[in-house]
Amino acid sequence: MLTHPVFKILSINSTEGLISAALEIDIDNEIFNGHFPDQPVVPGACMVQLVKDVLEKKLATTLQLKIANNLKFLVLIDPRITTNLYLQLNYTTEDDLIKVNGDLTAEDVVYFKFQGVFMQK
Repeated sequence: MLTHPVFKILSINSTEGLISAALEIDIDNEIFNGHFPDQPVVPGACMVQLVKDVLEKKLATTLQLKIANNLKFLVLIDPRITTNLYLQLNYTTEDDLIKVNGDLTAEDVVYFKFQGVFMQK
């Protein structure tokens, strides 16, 4: 988990195999001072970290990304314009592996798609 997370988790709901989280971007996060000055953009690495953080929180376990099968950064997220997002994760577990497909969206825009495998530490 990041020391100063870019995303504040407002709520998390889940059913078997599905996790949904409402999020808010911390526009004052220091990461935006360097990524990029006067034109902030949420770093892709923070979106991947968000998937891990939400999974760990809801599944109450520590995870490590094993395989990033498919990461698609479809639209830049400008935190001055888009402050609230929604993360939906579909997952299956098999032994110590968690296979995940997810989308990070706001309204009708898909910003990020994730497909990968985490392993429990």
